[in-house]
Amino acid sequence: MRDAGAEAQDPVEKLRVFIAEGGHVKGSRLPAERQMSEALGLSRATLRRALDALEREGLIWRHVGKGTFLTDGAPAQAPSLAAVELGRQLTPFRMMRARLAIEPAIAREAAVNASGETLQKMQVAIARAKAAESWAEYEVQDDLFHRAVAEASDNLLLLALFNQLNEVRRAVAWGSVTRESPRPSPDHSSFAEHDAIAAAISSRDAGAAYEAMRRHLGSVARRLFSEV
Repeated sequence: MRDAGAEAQDPVEKLRVFIAEGGHVKGSRLPAERQMSEALGLSRATLRRALDALEREGLIWRHVGKGTFLTDGAPAQAPSLAAVELGRQLTPFRMMRARLAIEPAIAREAAVNASGETLQKMQVAIARAKAAESWAEYEVQDDLFHRAVAEASDNLLLLALFNQLNEVRRAVAWGSVTRESPRPSPDHSSFAEHDAIAAAISSRDAGAAYEAMRRHLGSVARRLFSEV
Protein backbone atom coordinates (compact mmCIF):
# COMPACT_ATOMS: atom_id res chain seq x y z
CA MET A 1 0.00 0.00 0.00
CA ARG A 2 1.37 3.44 -1.02
CA ASP A 3 2.41 5.80 1.79
CA ALA A 4 -0.25 8.50 2.17
CA GLY A 5 2.35 10.77 3.76
CA ALA A 6 4.49 10.61 0.64
CA GLU A 7 1.50 11.66 -1.47
CA ALA A 8 0.95 14.62 0.86
CA GLN A 9 4.43 16.01 0.15
CA ASP A 10 4.88 18.34 -2.82
CA PRO A 11 5.21 15.87 -5.72
CA VAL A 12 6.94 18.42 -7.98
CA GLU A 13 9.68 19.01 -5.42
CA LYS A 14 9.99 15.26 -4.81
CA LEU A 15 10.49 14.78 -8.55
CA ARG A 16 13.07 17.60 -8.72
CA VAL A 17 15.10 15.96 -5.94
CA PHE A 18 14.81 12.56 -7.63
CA ILE A 19 16.23 14.03 -10.85
CA ALA A 20 18.95 16.05 -9.12
CA GLU A 21 20.14 13.16 -6.95
CA GLY A 22 19.82 10.49 -9.61
CA GLY A 23 22.87 11.53 -11.61
CA HIS A 24 20.81 12.24 -14.74
CA VAL A 25 22.64 14.43 -17.26
CA LYS A 26 21.10 16.92 -19.70
CA GLY A 27 19.57 15.16 -22.69
CA SER A 28 19.33 11.81 -20.89
CA ARG A 29 16.18 9.73 -20.59
CA LEU A 30 14.52 9.38 -17.19
CA PRO A 31 13.29 6.02 -15.89
CA ALA A 32 9.88 4.77 -16.99
CA GLU A 33 6.85 6.25 -15.22
CA ARG A 34 6.20 2.96 -13.43
CA GLN A 35 9.71 2.97 -11.95
CA MET A 36 9.52 6.63 -10.90
CA SER A 37 6.06 6.12 -9.41
CA GLU A 38 7.35 3.27 -7.24
CA ALA A 39 10.60 5.05 -6.30
CA LEU A 40 8.78 8.24 -5.27
CA GLY A 41 5.77 6.58 -3.64
CA LEU A 42 3.41 8.53 -5.92
CA SER A 43 0.41 7.37 -7.88
CA ARG A 44 0.81 7.45 -11.66
CA ALA A 45 -1.74 10.27 -11.90
CA THR A 46 0.14 12.40 -9.33
CA LEU A 47 3.46 11.68 -11.04
CA ARG A 48 2.07 12.75 -14.41
CA ARG A 49 0.85 16.04 -12.95
CA ALA A 50 4.36 16.63 -11.57
CA LEU A 51 5.87 15.78 -14.95
CA ASP A 52 3.43 18.20 -16.60
CA ALA A 53 4.67 20.96 -14.27
CA LEU A 54 8.35 20.30 -15.06
CA GLU A 55 7.59 20.13 -18.78
CA ARG A 56 5.93 23.55 -18.64
CA GLU A 57 9.08 24.89 -16.95
CA GLY A 58 11.27 23.46 -19.69
CA LEU A 59 13.16 21.04 -17.43
CA ILE A 60 11.97 17.96 -19.30
CA TRP A 61 10.37 17.03 -22.60
CA ARG A 62 8.32 13.94 -23.40
CA HIS A 63 8.14 11.91 -26.60
CA VAL A 64 5.29 9.43 -26.98
CA GLY A 65 6.73 5.94 -27.32
CA LYS A 66 10.26 7.01 -26.43
CA GLY A 67 10.08 8.36 -22.91
CA THR A 68 10.84 11.44 -20.80
CA PHE A 69 14.08 13.35 -21.30
CA LEU A 70 15.95 16.14 -19.55
CA THR A 71 16.29 19.15 -21.82
CA ASP A 72 19.71 20.11 -23.14
CA GLY A 73 19.33 23.77 -22.21
CA ALA A 74 19.29 25.32 -18.77
CA PRO A 75 15.87 24.61 -17.29
CA ALA A 76 13.47 27.45 -16.89
CA GLN A 77 12.61 28.23 -13.28
CA ALA A 78 9.19 28.93 -11.89
CA PRO A 79 8.38 32.64 -12.11
CA SER A 80 9.55 34.68 -9.12
CA LEU A 81 7.10 36.58 -6.97
CA ALA A 82 8.21 39.82 -8.64
CA ALA A 83 7.59 38.35 -12.09
CA VAL A 84 4.20 37.03 -11.04
CA GLU A 85 3.22 40.46 -9.72
CA LEU A 86 4.39 42.17 -12.92
CA GLY A 87 2.64 39.50 -14.99
CA ARG A 88 -0.64 40.30 -13.22
CA GLN A 89 -0.33 43.92 -14.31
CA LEU A 90 0.76 43.20 -17.87
CA THR A 91 -1.64 42.23 -20.64
CA PRO A 92 -0.64 39.59 -23.21
CA PHE A 93 -0.78 42.36 -25.83
CA ARG A 94 1.83 44.43 -23.93
CA MET A 95 3.89 41.29 -23.39
CA MET A 96 4.10 40.74 -27.14
CA ARG A 97 4.99 44.39 -27.72
CA ALA A 98 7.89 43.97 -25.31
CA ARG A 99 9.08 40.86 -27.15
CA LEU A 100 8.89 42.73 -30.47
CA ALA A 101 11.02 45.53 -29.01
CA ILE A 102 13.72 43.27 -27.54
CA GLU A 103 14.07 39.90 -29.23
CA PRO A 104 14.82 41.09 -32.81
CA ALA A 105 17.73 43.13 -31.42
CA ILE A 106 18.99 40.04 -29.56
CA ALA A 107 18.81 38.03 -32.80
CA ARG A 108 20.86 40.72 -34.55
CA GLU A 109 23.58 40.38 -31.91
CA ALA A 110 23.39 36.60 -32.17
CA ALA A 111 24.24 36.81 -35.87
CA VAL A 112 27.46 38.59 -34.97
CA ASN A 113 28.50 36.47 -32.00
CA ALA A 114 26.94 33.00 -32.26
CA SER A 115 29.20 30.05 -31.45
CA GLY A 116 29.00 26.63 -33.03
CA GLU A 117 27.52 25.29 -29.79
CA THR A 118 24.65 27.78 -29.71
CA LEU A 119 23.93 27.24 -33.41
CA GLN A 120 23.70 23.52 -32.67
CA LYS A 121 21.30 24.20 -29.77
CA MET A 122 19.02 26.08 -32.17
CA GLN A 123 19.00 23.19 -34.62
CA VAL A 124 18.27 20.64 -31.89
CA ALA A 125 15.33 22.72 -30.63
CA ILE A 126 14.04 23.17 -34.20
CA ALA A 127 14.22 19.43 -34.90
CA ARG A 128 12.52 18.50 -31.62
CA ALA A 129 9.79 21.10 -32.16
CA LYS A 130 9.02 19.61 -35.57
CA ALA A 131 8.87 16.13 -34.01
CA ALA A 132 6.72 17.23 -31.07
CA GLU A 133 3.79 14.95 -30.33
CA SER A 134 1.87 17.59 -28.37
CA TRP A 135 1.55 21.35 -28.09
CA ALA A 136 3.14 21.23 -24.63
CA GLU A 137 6.20 19.46 -26.03
CA TYR A 138 6.36 21.96 -28.90
CA GLU A 139 6.18 24.92 -26.54
CA VAL A 140 9.11 23.60 -24.48
CA GLN A 141 11.26 23.40 -27.62
CA ASP A 142 10.03 26.80 -28.83
CA ASP A 143 11.17 28.27 -25.51
CA LEU A 144 14.56 26.54 -25.79
CA PHE A 145 15.01 27.84 -29.34
CA HIS A 146 14.47 31.45 -28.30
CA ARG A 147 16.78 31.02 -25.32
CA ALA A 148 19.47 29.57 -27.60
CA VAL A 149 19.22 32.72 -29.72
CA ALA A 150 19.71 34.82 -26.59
CA GLU A 151 22.70 32.69 -25.54
CA ALA A 152 24.14 33.16 -29.04
CA SER A 153 24.31 36.92 -28.48
CA ASP A 154 27.28 36.19 -26.17
CA ASN A 155 26.17 39.08 -24.00
CA LEU A 156 25.31 38.33 -20.39
CA LEU A 157 23.19 41.47 -20.04
CA LEU A 158 21.09 40.61 -23.11
CA LEU A 159 20.71 37.04 -21.85
CA ALA A 160 19.63 38.35 -18.45
CA LEU A 161 17.09 40.66 -20.12
CA PHE A 162 15.76 37.75 -22.15
CA ASN A 163 15.50 35.55 -19.06
CA GLN A 164 13.57 38.24 -17.22
CA LEU A 165 11.32 38.81 -20.21
CA ASN A 166 10.69 35.09 -20.47
CA GLU A 167 10.01 34.78 -16.75
CA VAL A 168 7.38 37.49 -16.93
CA ARG A 169 5.94 35.91 -20.10
CA ARG A 170 5.31 32.69 -18.18
CA ALA A 171 3.60 34.69 -15.44
CA VAL A 172 1.23 36.60 -17.74
CA ALA A 173 -2.31 35.24 -17.66
CA TRP A 174 -2.85 34.23 -21.29
CA GLY A 175 -6.25 32.72 -20.70
CA SER A 176 -7.54 29.73 -22.60
CA VAL A 177 -5.86 29.16 -25.96
CA THR A 178 -7.97 26.99 -28.23
CA ARG A 179 -6.03 24.35 -30.18
CA GLU A 180 -7.67 22.76 -33.21
CA SER A 181 -5.30 19.79 -33.20
CA PRO A 182 -3.44 17.76 -30.56
CA ARG A 183 -0.05 18.80 -31.99
CA PRO A 184 1.33 21.37 -34.46
CA SER A 185 0.65 20.55 -38.09
CA PRO A 186 3.64 19.92 -40.40
CA ASP A 187 3.06 23.30 -42.04
CA HIS A 188 2.86 25.23 -38.75
CA SER A 189 4.18 28.69 -39.66
CA SER A 190 6.66 28.89 -36.79
CA PHE A 191 8.68 26.00 -38.24
CA ALA A 192 9.69 27.95 -41.35
CA GLU A 193 10.10 31.13 -39.30
CA HIS A 194 12.50 29.44 -36.87
CA ASP A 195 14.42 28.02 -39.84
CA ALA A 196 14.76 31.53 -41.29
CA ILE A 197 16.00 32.97 -37.99
CA ALA A 198 18.58 30.20 -37.54
CA ALA A 199 19.73 30.48 -41.17
CA ALA A 200 20.24 34.24 -40.90
CA ILE A 201 22.20 33.87 -37.66
CA SER A 202 24.29 31.04 -39.11
CA SER A 203 25.03 33.21 -42.18
CA ARG A 204 26.14 36.09 -39.90
CA ASP A 205 23.55 38.35 -41.53
CA ALA A 206 22.61 40.66 -38.67
CA GLY A 207 19.97 42.60 -40.60
CA ALA A 208 18.27 39.46 -41.87
CA ALA A 209 18.29 37.94 -38.36
CA TYR A 210 16.62 41.06 -36.96
CA GLU A 211 13.93 41.02 -39.65
CA ALA A 212 13.37 37.24 -39.40
CA MET A 213 12.77 37.47 -35.67
CA ARG A 214 10.53 40.51 -36.09
CA ARG A 215 8.45 38.69 -38.72
CA HIS A 216 8.21 35.59 -36.55
CA LEU A 217 7.00 37.46 -33.47
CA GLY A 218 4.61 39.47 -35.62
CA SER A 219 3.18 36.20 -36.95
CA VAL A 220 2.77 34.85 -33.42
CA ALA A 221 1.07 38.08 -32.36
CA ARG A 222 -1.36 37.93 -35.29
CA ARG A 223 -2.36 34.41 -34.28
CA LEU A 224 -3.05 35.60 -30.74
CA PHE A 225 -4.57 38.98 -31.55
CA SER A 226 -5.94 40.59 -34.69
CA GLU A 227 -2.80 42.74 -34.91
CA VAL A 228 0.07 44.16 -32.88
